[in-house]
Amino acid sequence: MILGQSHFIKTVEDLYEAIYNTVPQAEFGIAFAEASGECLVRSAGNNKELKILASQKILDLACGHSFLIFLKNAFPINITQRIKSVPEVVNLYCVTGNPVEVIIAETMQGRGIMGVIDGSSPQKIESENDVIGRQKFLRDIGYKF
Repeated sequence: MILGQSHFIKTVEDLYEAIYNTVPQAEFGIAFAEASGECLVRSAGNNKELKILASQKILDLACGHSFLIFLKNAFPINITQRIKSVPEVVNLYCVTGNPVEVIIAETMQGRGIMGVIDGSSPQKIESENDVIGRQKFLRDIGYKF
């Protein structure tokens, strides 16, 4: 998933194009929470379930100008830089496959994302065997030679 902040109604279409043009086999759902006008959740995607999931979760967050992308058949790292280059994107809070908790502040005007808890806390420093395992994993999935 990718959680971010942007500022314009065309965000949904621009994010769709950015993902599709970068990783054409990716399946995804995108939702954007408007912060003015009708304050609708705008959505797009090529996977109906992910589109519904993104729409429901962004509605649950209820934070204006935020967007959420759920992905299948693609690693978020493959599209992160492209998402950042979309003109409307202001900030990325989280690009992860981990469980996430979103810290929200609420005022009389509305709600906003303050930050995220991404995954779990570290438990120890990696050993030499852990280093070997990390290096092997990265090569096995094609991210290092």
